[in-house]
Amino acid sequence: MLALLADPSVWLSFLTLTVLEIVLGVDNVIFISIAASKLPRNRRAKARFLGLVGALVLRVGLLFSITWIMSLAEPFLTVRGFGLTWRDLILIAGGLFLIWKATTEIFSEVEGGGHEPHADGRGTFWATILQIMVLDLVFSLDSVITAVGIADHLSVMIAAVVFAIVVMMVASEPIANFIESHPSTKMLALAFLVMVGMALAADGMHYHIDRGFIYAAMIFAGGVEALNLVRQKRARR
Repeated sequence: MLALLADPSVWLSFLTLTVLEIVLGVDNVIFISIAASKLPRNRRAKARFLGLVGALVLRVGLLFSITWIMSLAEPFLTVRGFGLTWRDLILIAGGLFLIWKATTEIFSEVEGGGHEPHADGRGTFWATILQIMVLDLVFSLDSVITAVGIADHLSVMIAAVVFAIVVMMVASEPIANFIESHPSTKMLALAFLVMVGMALAADGMHYHIDRGFIYAAMIFAGGVEALNLVRQKRARR
């Protein structure tokens, strides 16, 4: 362990992996914030916390199952040269679920229904946690495969994942509050989730879309939305 701490390459891989884990977790945090917004206010923070704890447990568990994770990339069915893997199925199902969830939320926003959080608690609360866990599993696959490709030591991978999740826990509440207080940003975030869902499903069909293009579009659209918010704030003065 001391030898690892004294190795600059280990620190470089840790920092690189931590940044990538945080970037890959942005869409996860957005989904968690939107999913939790349907709950009563006094339960939202708990749902976000449990969702991110679930993400941490899943990612660390998957890191300890690296051999199994790699086996998911092996085709179990080949049709006319198209090799279907379990990873493909998970990505396609997760992408379609994300598209369905985001478009349902967009419909609710446009039609004016479904804005009020559910006042009942338990069933809705655990249904929300289940939705979060399903998407966590999909996002965790990308996260773990990225970790395996960058770091050589399991302890470094786990440390980076834990640190990234802690950062997301700290950032989740401000992000959720910002989305809730600015309805137009919620619509933009939902559109982002549709785009991410399409990218996941496309990956499952072996049509890889570079995440850099997606994040560039998100940054550009976010910058335009920030200008709109500034303009609206000045207009109200």
